[in-house]
Amino acid sequence: MSTTAHSAFVRAPRTAILTSTDLCFRQRVRDALTDLRWQVMEASGGAETLACMERAPAETVVLDSWLPDLEIREFIAEFRRLHPEVDLILADASDAPEGTARGPRRNEVLLALRRAQGEGAAGMTGPESGLHGLGTLERRGPADESALPARATGADRPPMPVLLSPLPEFVGSHPAMLEVSRRIRLAAPRKTTVLIEGPTGSGKELVARALHRLSPRAKNKLVALNCAAIPETLLEAELFGHARGAFTGAVQGRTGRIEAAHGGTLFLDEIGEMPLALQAKLLRFLEAGELQRIGENDPVRVDVRIVAATHRPLAKLAAEGGFRADLYYRLAVFAIHTPPLAKHMEDLEALTWHFLNRLSAESPARALTERAMGRLREYSWPGNVRELEHVLERAWILAEDRPRIDAGEIELDELQ
Repeated sequence: MSTTAHSAFVRAPRTAILTSTDLCFRQRVRDALTDLRWQVMEASGGAETLACMERAPAETVVLDSWLPDLEIREFIAEFRRLHPEVDLILADASDAPEGTARGPRRNEVLLALRRAQGEGAAGMTGPESGLHGLGTLERRGPADESALPARATGADRPPMPVLLSPLPEFVGSHPAMLEVSRRIRLAAPRKTTVLIEGPTGSGKELVARALHRLSPRAKNKLVALNCAAIPETLLEAELFGHARGAFTGAVQGRTGRIEAAHGGTLFLDEIGEMPLALQAKLLRFLEAGELQRIGENDPVRVDVRIVAATHRPLAKLAAEGGFRADLYYRLAVFAIHTPPLAKHMEDLEALTWHFLNRLSAESPARALTERAMGRLREYSWPGNVRELEHVLERAWILAEDRPRIDAGEIELDELQ
């Protein structure tokens, strides 16, 4: 038989992700899919499923109707936005939204689900039979129902901890980072103002992006402004906007960052650097929801969620008069602390491979020798995760065309 003819009989790899907190259910479905020569990954929640998709894209996701970390409909909407081509099959709900992709091997997965639930192939009556919404399995009478494994309903489920897995924005599983993900999930659905505190390079902007992505405002803009990067004389106009001719050089009117974020999220990075006079104007906006462009008299009503970040001890600054205390309390309704890398060094290896994998997208993959990894472990990382990323990029360049990065290529910025 020719190679071309033989290849017609070789089936492409098939991969599915099973998402459920029910370990027994996952095992039964995994065994049934494995018998059909599927590759299977497992996840206990929505965030872990999204992380799996980033590491190894799947053709199908079998999704429980209840997730411990994300509301099911919000997860489905987010998953469809990120992976519209992937087939979602909801295992045990009848009211899921319509509109998901229909994968070419959907019937195989449905067959595996029926086998796992004790129904067998005889229950299948056609390509779309028994599908409600995203693919719920139709039960075939009381006898079949009694053969099903017991599955808890939403009302019967025991309370589950939210602290299960990191969000896709974060790498590693140290409890300190899991707590960051937990607090993001709790705050994201609300309009509550969030203050992100942590050292430079620890991922504060990633927290802001995750808050926006998981919020009902995700369809609108996330607008970012670094308060330390803009001169004090221009910061007010940048934030609130201005009318034409409002000041020298204002040859035309301009919408400010607050107004540009209407309906979405405004991320104020390095809020601790904002001048005191401008802090008073920001406080008025937070209290009234209205702003005045420079050079205009009419107020403009804006609906925006404020997320602020700082590497400075804002409570201490407020106590000493270096930051308005009333604004601090307005911003710190809900606080999220990003830990320094030195506090979660157990994640160092996972972070290292994450950045090396990202670099390999543009050039041949490289690995670290054990000596190089030892250098990374011995360092205190004052610049945190951002410094690690830059050190690895520098080492990648210094390794030239060699497949392995050795200790000699690890150049550290030892400032302490």
